[in-house]
This record gives sequence, structure tokens and C-alpha cells, in this order.
Amino acid sequence: MAVGLKKKRRIQLIVIGFILMAVATALIGYGAKDGIEFFRSPSQVTENTPPPTEVFRIGGLVEEGSIVKDGTTARFVVTDGGASVPVVFTGILPDLFSEGTGMIGTGKLVNGTFEAREILAKHDENYMPKEVADALKEQGVYQPSAD
Repeated sequence: MAVGLKKKRRIQLIVIGFILMAVATALIGYGAKDGIEFFRSPSQVTENTPPPTEVFRIGGLVEEGSIVKDGTTARFVVTDGGASVPVVFTGILPDLFSEGTGMIGTGKLVNGTFEAREILAKHDENYMPKEVADALKEQGVYQPSAD
């Protein structure tokens, strides 16, 4: 009779362990859902438009002649050679931000315009964010320097 009780106790502990692991996994997933930001190229954004509530990163090259500043608001177009997406950003742009350079923005796509809350730019003449370089290589636009 004691053997049956030990087996029952062991099964109960295993079931409780699985329940605790499931609860922990659910809590981790729930806590991380707002912290995950996916990267998309302009071509991916135009092919599969994300909902206006989704925060993601977009990256590419700033189109030549597209930067328009009005006070602290800047409007420009980011491209990967295959598609272009208009961007609006209110705030201070990085010092190295300019036309023809690589950038990554974090924000939401609202009514076809990417509303950025953060803009990152390259830090020297050879640097390009990995995600941007990969997206541009995919489109056949980016050729790494021969350094």
C-alpha cells in the first residue's frame, strides 16, 4: 500500500512541476511581448503592411533630396532600392544623419507613413547596421567597401 502512495505523490509532483513551468513560460512571454521589435526593410513593409499598433524597426538608406525639416519635425524617405517608405520623426536627429546614409528607425506604420520614435544613424563612413546591409544586399543595392 505504501508503494502506491509514493507513486501517487511522485505523479502529483511531476504534474505540479509542469504546471509551474507553463505558468513561468506564459509570464515570460507576456512580459517580453512589448520588448520585442522586429526589423523590416522597406520592401518587406510594402509587401506585408504591419498593423498600426505594431512597433518595429525599419532600415535602409535615406533617399537623396528627401529630407524636409520643419522645426523639430523631420520628414524623409527610407529605401532599400526595391521600395520606399516615408518617415516622420519629431526630435533631434543624430549628427551623422544625412541623405544617402544608412539608418534604422523604431516606430509604427500609420496611414502609410512610418512614425519614428527613435532614429539611429551610421557612426563612420564604413559602418552600416547589419540588418540594413543584409536587406540592401538582398535587393542588390549594397556593395560592401573593399577595405
